[in-house]
Amino acid sequence: MPSPSELDGTDLEIIDLLERDARRTLADIGKRVSLSAPAVKRRIDRLESLGIITGYTIHVDHAKLGRPLEAFTELLFTGSTDVETITATAAEIPEVEAVFTTAGDRDALVWLRARDMPHLQHVIDQLRRSGRVTGTKTLMVLAAWSRHATKRDDA
Repeated sequence: MPSPSELDGTDLEIIDLLERDARRTLADIGKRVSLSAPAVKRRIDRLESLGIITGYTIHVDHAKLGRPLEAFTELLFTGSTDVETITATAAEIPEVEAVFTTAGDRDALVWLRARDMPHLQHVIDQLRRSGRVTGTKTLMVLAAWSRHATKRDDA
């Protein structure tokens, strides 16, 4: 595990630039951090080998793909359910974006997307039918903000 002392301000700036736009060119990053493109490439390779950069992704407008409804469902499981089973219960459902196992009153928080209310109801019913879920509570997303889910920063 890398220590914070292995990273400098330039590394952190490169990470921030890539989080905002993973398709940014090495030349563009280099211009912004005052390094050559090959020097940026070496730093990115090092950040990947340290396991700090673990992949690259895109941001999708799910409404345009027919899944505009976003919700979080809290799940309560029977007391003897192990964490792997909790995750597997939700991970098998295609509408599930992520599963977060939690400490506290609920055992997991499931992030999901659906076409409409009947579809959401169907997904929640699927979660409940697993046999181990003893309770659910669903929170509908009205609006969202994410630090890194912004449009490309060309400045």
